[in-house]
Amino acid sequence: MQIKRTYKEVNPELLYYEIRDFTLKQGVTIGEAKLETYSLPSDSSSFISRGTLSFNTQNKTDEAKKECLRAHVVGSAKGETKLMLDIDEKLFSSQKLAALQDDLDFIFSSYEVKPR
Repeated sequence: MQIKRTYKEVNPELLYYEIRDFTLKQGVTIGEAKLETYSLPSDSSSFISRGTLSFNTQNKTDEAKKECLRAHVVGSAKGETKLMLDIDEKLFSSQKLAALQDDLDFIFSSYEVKPR
């Protein structure tokens, strides 16, 4: 399953760290965490950020951990910030997903750009 959202005037780094914390609350571990910031070619005082987070299932045994969710964040604080969540529904339950979406909505819903 894939969820896409667009936010206006939300710092992408804030969204990145909130997703990380909200998802960790659901009992998974971080697989990959990468956040990069670039200056815009037209304005060196403006920046665009790109973040990728992957989360793995927690296994009590030594079995290989599997990726259950991946988050992509791209945007700038002065414009739009886009979020894309790729969820493996077999490994990340609908209850965990609903809790994650509730947390995101509570903090960021007033900044969300609603589709027309």
